[in-house]
Amino acid sequence: MSADNSARAIAAAEALGLEYEATRHGPVRSLEEAAAARGVEPRQVVKTMVVRVSEGDHRFVLVPGDREIAWPKLRALLGVNRISLPSADAAYAVTGYERGTITPLGSATALPVIADASITGRISIGGGAHGVALNVDAAALMAALGASVADVTEVSGEPRSS
Repeated sequence: MSADNSARAIAAAEALGLEYEATRHGPVRSLEEAAAARGVEPRQVVKTMVVRVSEGDHRFVLVPGDREIAWPKLRALLGVNRISLPSADAAYAVTGYERGTITPLGSATALPVIADASITGRISIGGGAHGVALNVDAAALMAALGASVADVTEVSGEPRSS
């Protein structure tokens, strides 16, 4: 299953007219290693999470590297009581990308994108394969994807309140 789908992500970036810099690096064991390999700060590494709202209804949520989804905020935004993370197999079936390589660029299924409001400036997003990332301008990416921008994250490790 670990095909290099970076060509699909890069083609999608080009089709959207995004200016990007592709970076390729070996395995990394932490957010800090990934950021260093990509030439950005940890907060600029943006994770693409797939969430399941209901059967057949998934969304991409773009999360800065140093933050995590604030589930109460995301549920409130979507007006639902329950959201879950799909299994790795289900995420692959929806996106065509395996976990750790998921990107909204070139996804097998076009999904609505929710981007955390703290994502600004130059960011590094997954490039569809392990060790591949695309450094892009956040505003250009959000506009190209038609992303909804909202406060849906909290600092990693922050105490949760619901």
